[in-house]
Amino acid sequence: MTAEAEIRRSIRDTGPITFAEFMEMALYWPDGGYYSYLPEAEPFGAAGDYYTSPLAHPAFGALLAAQLYQCWRLLEGPASFYVAELGAGNGLLGRDILTAAADLPDDFGRCLRYVCVDRHNAPGYGHEPGWPGVARITAAGTPLRRLRGIILSNELLDAFPVHQVRQEQGELREVYIGLNDAGQLSELLAEPSSPALAARLEELGIALAEGQTAEINLQLDCWAGDIAAALDAGFVLTIDYGRPAAELYDSRLRPRGTLTTYYRHVQTDAPLRNIGRQDMTAQVDFSSVVNAGSRAGLTPLGFTSQGQFLRNLGLDRFRRRLAAMPLSPETAAANRAGLTALARPGGLGDFQVLAQGKNVEQPQLWGFEPSSAGAELTESLSVPLLTDRHISLPSGWPAVEGLGASHE
Repeated sequence: MTAEAEIRRSIRDTGPITFAEFMEMALYWPDGGYYSYLPEAEPFGAAGDYYTSPLAHPAFGALLAAQLYQCWRLLEGPASFYVAELGAGNGLLGRDILTAAADLPDDFGRCLRYVCVDRHNAPGYGHEPGWPGVARITAAGTPLRRLRGIILSNELLDAFPVHQVRQEQGELREVYIGLNDAGQLSELLAEPSSPALAARLEELGIALAEGQTAEINLQLDCWAGDIAAALDAGFVLTIDYGRPAAELYDSRLRPRGTLTTYYRHVQTDAPLRNIGRQDMTAQVDFSSVVNAGSRAGLTPLGFTSQGQFLRNLGLDRFRRRLAAMPLSPETAAANRAGLTALARPGGLGDFQVLAQGKNVEQPQLWGFEPSSAGAELTESLSVPLLTDRHISLPSGWPAVEGLGASHE
């Protein structure tokens, strides 16, 4: 049964469903949901619907490895330092982090225990030669406990199912998906399915304008509690596209919300079409991520754009050193384009990076406050170069400057 068939069956059996229920089935239904992909149908990469920072250039993983090294030192260098990547997909980010970690001092690479967690068995994702210290867990949540290390997620929260609400005639209404008289899937408005929707807006001090549509992720508290329970002591690093609540729910800038759909590199913004065959995301409300984390015992440690975070860790040093390397013009151009894409304003550079901690002091992390120690560490690393696992933006992504979807 396809995702659309299951959605229709559910509506026929029980009546209209919330948009969150619709999104859950469209993305994650085991037989035909978007992320229940087959090996020949990865959703990311040149043949998919979007590209990510790890795909753009391995420097993303290398610079993250430098930040992980500092976190390891802040935890007094445990012999087993766990990095649990949630939503690890095909494991590319993990490979790049581990490759860079092997060159970091103090035997950091030997202490690193990388755990790839994903709710599906992604293509090309498993135990391969040259991957020491890697474990893989297939799970929707975080079935880990008493870790000393880091919980890492990159472009995970944007794919959580969201409720859609709309202010109509002075009242908060929720968007449901039902069937019209012609048997077509259609939107309708009704009473909110949960008082938590209005409570979230009230907590944030947000009053929607008349006719404004917005998305609300009610899974954040459960998620924050899950990751807090997984950590004995350590850090949470969340990288995604989104904004603080005051910006996210600005009725002048985003009167129709932020829900977007991508199909074959094109932003379509048509969630009721291509069900199960297109990506569907909503920008992350980072204010609510911080609030949910605080309730779970996580302390916010830093918040900045991805561009600034990577520059603080030494991205510009990589770019300068790349220019001096004896590379062919094509190789140099491809690597230059990838490094540039990671911090490009209006693109990946505008993603946000949030650090939280549990049972740690409030240190100045290098990604948020550049330091000479961090600069020296990055200088000691070899400049990573694109491999056949990454995408060459000049030759392999003709739409990157225009309609191409990059979760931007």
